Amino acid sequence: MAPLVCIVTLNWRGADDTLACVESLRLLTYSNYRILMVDNGSGDDSVVRIAEACPDIDLMETGANLGFAGGCNVGIRRALALGADYVWLLNSDTRADPGALTAMVELAEADAGVGAVGSLICDRANPERVLAWGGGRVDLRFGWSTHALARVADAELDYLTGASMLLRTRALEEVGLLDERYFLYWEETDLCYRLREQGWRLAVAPGSRVLHRAPESSQRRLRQKDRHFNQSAVRFLFRYAKHPWPAVLVGGSLRFCKRLLRGEFGRARAVVRGLFCGLRQRHS
Repeated sequence: MAPLVCIVTLNWRGADDTLACVESLRLLTYSNYRILMVDNGSGDDSVVRIAEACPDIDLMETGANLGFAGGCNVGIRRALALGADYVWLLNSDTRADPGALTAMVELAEADAGVGAVGSLICDRANPERVLAWGGGRVDLRFGWSTHALARVADAELDYLTGASMLLRTRALEEVGLLDERYFLYWEETDLCYRLREQGWRLAVAPGSRVLHRAPESSQRRLRQKDRHFNQSAVRFLFRYAKHPWPAVLVGGSLRFCKRLLRGEFGRARAVVRGLFCGLRQRHS
């Protein structure tokens, strides 16, 4: 029998996207999977709509917004209890190609040293546009991260994006789950660093393509992203950078100046707020 894969998808006030994601999963060519849907305290009609439309999937409620790591961990723990061989973290605003999961599992099964497998992430609105070749690189000297936009060797990737990441449960049992002290952003990077520290390798399955909605461009959403991204960056850099203070200051300053030069003053303030919050909480 094919290895059991539990697909963990996190919903937060996005029932339309989530239901469309589930419909794409029903077309998967892989034979042995189970969908674990986690509602992250949406507080709207998401749970009712998902339950009515998808009575055959496991639907769990957190009761509060636990952030990406906290919400995903609810699903991961359920997957471990079910005896899953792999957990596929998949964003609810994605659409998976039918062969996406098969390609990832085949790669992982062919190499027992691979702890996590990523996908080719493309833009839903423009499927030819690559958003990430599985993941990207982190410059710990300057506090900066960048997605790979073209094919690179697996060894060159520091992280895989949590938008689509297949995790070997044996590796998770060894290194632990997502760190819930990250509310949003950098949590999957932290997990990938822990995997690599323990000798597990990252890989990308070129035959696994996932369409992802490009980030929303509303100023309110962008300000929220800047605050959470920079707050989480501080925690990550103090954990992994050899010289965290210069990395935080340089990376934060570059992001602040970039927004300032564009006249995005609200986003510049959000960067500063995120940095200060991260510095206050860095040892918590």
